[in-house]
Amino acid sequence: MRTLLFALAVTAPIALSVATPGTARDRNQVPEATPAGKSESCIPLVRIRQSHVRSDQVIDFEMNGGKVYRNTLPQSCPGLGFQESFSYKTSLSQLCSSDIITVLQSPPSIPGPSCGLGQFQPVTLAKKAKR
Repeated sequence: MRTLLFALAVTAPIALSVATPGTARDRNQVPEATPAGKSESCIPLVRIRQSHVRSDQVIDFEMNGGKVYRNTLPQSCPGLGFQESFSYKTSLSQLCSSDIITVLQSPPSIPGPSCGLGQFQPVTLAKKAKR
């Protein structure tokens, strides 16, 4: 068992990519978005600048250049909106709708529920109202 745990501890940093949230003022509020093109099955990993967990079912991926893809998971992913952190494994250079994310619970970052991704819909986010 110790050998297995050690092997996981050594390989986990290589196999996992961690996405963490931006600085959302109102936790778990999904900003309005207007579709801005045809949905896609995959997005290139090297172009992902930041991810924003909006709820247990919605993640916005901000890309280099400012484009935003909204991924609405087919099912709610328990704890995702609260933890606002997830990891994923992929052997490709893309993150795809067939991939699985795992909620990272803290402290420390331990694996929680795993959930499937949906399609990546390019969107234009509604402008925030000035206060």
